[in-house]
Amino acid sequence: MPDFDIDFCMDRRDEVIDYVARKYGRDRVSQIITYGTMAAKAVVRDCGRVLGHPYGFVDGIAKLIPMTLGVSLSDALGESEAARKNPELASGDLIARYHSEDDVRDLLDLALSLENLTRNAGRHAGGVVIAPSPLSDFCPLFAEHDGEGRGRTPVTQFDKDDVESVGLVKFDFLGLRTLTIIDWAVKAINVRRAKSCEEPLDITTLRLDDKPTYELFARGEGVAVFQFESRGMRELLKRARPDTFEDIIALAALFRPGPLGSGMDKDWVDRKHGVAEVSYPHPSLEPVLSPTYGVIVYQEQVMQIAQVMAGYSLGGADLLRRAMGKKKPEEMAKERAKFEAGCLANGIPAKVASPIFDLMEKFAEYGFNKSHSAAYALVAYQTAWLKVHYPAEFMAAVLSSDMDNTEKVTGFLDECRAMNVAVLPPDVDASAYMFEAVEPDAEAVPVDADAKPPVGTIRYGLGAVKGVGYGACEAIVQARRAGPFADLLDFCKRVEGGKLNRRALEALTRAGALDKLGRNRASLMLQLPEVVRATEQLAREREAGQVSLFGGGDAGPALHIDLRETDEFPLGQLLAGERETLGHYLSGHPFDPYRDELLDLIGHDLGALERIWESRPESARSGWRPELDTVVAGQVVALRKKGDSQMFVQIEDGSGRLEVAFFSETYTDFAPLLTRDRLLVIKGGLREDAFSGGFALKAERCWDYNQICADHAKRLSLRLDLQVPGTWQRGDALLARHRPGGARVRLDLLLPVAAGMVDLPASGSVRVDAELAGVLRAEPGVRAVKLALERPWV
Repeated sequence: MPDFDIDFCMDRRDEVIDYVARKYGRDRVSQIITYGTMAAKAVVRDCGRVLGHPYGFVDGIAKLIPMTLGVSLSDALGESEAARKNPELASGDLIARYHSEDDVRDLLDLALSLENLTRNAGRHAGGVVIAPSPLSDFCPLFAEHDGEGRGRTPVTQFDKDDVESVGLVKFDFLGLRTLTIIDWAVKAINVRRAKSCEEPLDITTLRLDDKPTYELFARGEGVAVFQFESRGMRELLKRARPDTFEDIIALAALFRPGPLGSGMDKDWVDRKHGVAEVSYPHPSLEPVLSPTYGVIVYQEQVMQIAQVMAGYSLGGADLLRRAMGKKKPEEMAKERAKFEAGCLANGIPAKVASPIFDLMEKFAEYGFNKSHSAAYALVAYQTAWLKVHYPAEFMAAVLSSDMDNTEKVTGFLDECRAMNVAVLPPDVDASAYMFEAVEPDAEAVPVDADAKPPVGTIRYGLGAVKGVGYGACEAIVQARRAGPFADLLDFCKRVEGGKLNRRALEALTRAGALDKLGRNRASLMLQLPEVVRATEQLAREREAGQVSLFGGGDAGPALHIDLRETDEFPLGQLLAGERETLGHYLSGHPFDPYRDELLDLIGHDLGALERIWESRPESARSGWRPELDTVVAGQVVALRKKGDSQMFVQIEDGSGRLEVAFFSETYTDFAPLLTRDRLLVIKGGLREDAFSGGFALKAERCWDYNQICADHAKRLSLRLDLQVPGTWQRGDALLARHRPGGARVRLDLLLPVAAGMVDLPASGSVRVDAELAGVLRAEPGVRAVKLALERPWV
């Protein structure tokens, strides 16, 4: 029996299951059980706990088991056939301890006897069965229990394979995040359209010939577009330049390992754009293959060829497709004879039919189901249409759907910048739980004279601030209905205390969500302890009915505290607070003070890597894993060590991020430099990262930027406006603190009636470090700073 896979909006999937249960009878509908087994690491931890071993001892043993997916204890101990064929599955340290320590041997022997036994039962993520009569006629049932021990919806005791074996039809009711994004976006759009008295948008009635949407596809702007997000797919879009819905269907089918590996994508693109001639294996196949320019892309085309040329029935053609997929020689020989006989009956000789059968057999291996691809293409088109015509509402929905994943949020914020969609910071007086499209805020979104106005504006969601839950966000929204908050004290008094603890208040402060309630974030953090103590006391008094201390109505004076103020935190501390609470920087980047010098030194930032990769020479396009020699710079934001000889370092510069791999000798040579927050310049081989869909760099050499400044600075050029009082004295004093040094100094002086350039003598040369240029730029009267550096890799 076939099963049915159906995708629904995540928010309403449970409604569908409830509808099916009501429609067909609750005794005939059930979700499917899934059994959790005792895998290698889990069974070691369980056995260690039962045997009473200390946690540290058991954890140490479990961590010796390799991280390889599906590895067993026998593999880790080198006793399995798989481990003999692949020695990397075995753990030398685990084997040594097994043979030398009695406690370890006893623990692992017990674990080996229990490994892969069923540990617990749960519900399959999407599996549902619908029976023709009560389910108890077909299988035993299992009642899941909630925390209070009450039975809930029953599930089958047979797993997904067994329910099929007893003849039940299995449905996969899956929650698809993209459908939820579309639903959220359309709701927000219709709120906006209602305000301007427009008809509501019905996403299901979109015309499939919208030119701006196809232009977006052709530019390869597939970020957040369903099934078209990966960098490889975006490159294919640029080559293909689709302009019809049939093209979108074909591209969704072509971007898979089989077609890409066989060159089908290149053949399809060349034929579409007239580089190669569109031809057909037989004239009768033109109606079947013309939508795909003569290339067999879909399984349905294989079936249609059998029908048109050999007179197969639809059922017979489906059997042929299945036989080709199974690749059984005896079945294929029978089908070949049948196909050639059918063709002969239609006047097509065997010498023509046989090569066409070979072609069908080849493409049946790669062919994708067109009906599946068309469904994907429709959702892709809808998301692309929303991105083009309602960018703020669409990207707000996209950000909200992944707001618990800071890495994805950061990537989508980068896309907002690329789309010229402004993102306002979180604000307790304006933000909701989720990201929202809002009207432009002239004060909050400054637009340069030369810059285009934003195409839309999004307000950051409070729910994306780490440590702030849904209940706290709803309490804030409820409290501000009485009007804007006056200050931190007013905010804490009005928001329900039980929903907003001190940790959440600190997170909101560091994220900038309370900026309007005080002079600066340092002042707010200074005020927090006293405000929290006072409002907690007020809450206790109110609960006890004793409000005279703090007042309330005529009971006494209102609660009042002198809110102390102080100077703002240094920029680095402000940005660190944003990263801690938001997962990224919002009001700047620690890389910013060094950006100009590093752009001069390297010539590009991380945001330009895709452009550099696309323009790479032919020598970097061939081979198993082609690489492009590249130099990059960025701040270390994450480190991941693998064994004793590998380190994976993530760097970012505010325009993009990149993972850099240090292997064996490279890691040994540069390990002292690989620390968090350090600014690095790295030379290596840039290559595609199939796992992330982005890029990765295999490091060859590495420099600390501060050391480059100290060892390779040639000249420091300053433009000084001497009309600003004290400019010369402050500049000279600052430079004096960096003498002697090896970098010559050139001064471009602006005077009331003249201007001139002066090169200081060698005695005026300075010692340059990474901070100097930034400190000089912050000085009043310093109009420009330029640091010329030699490239240490040349």
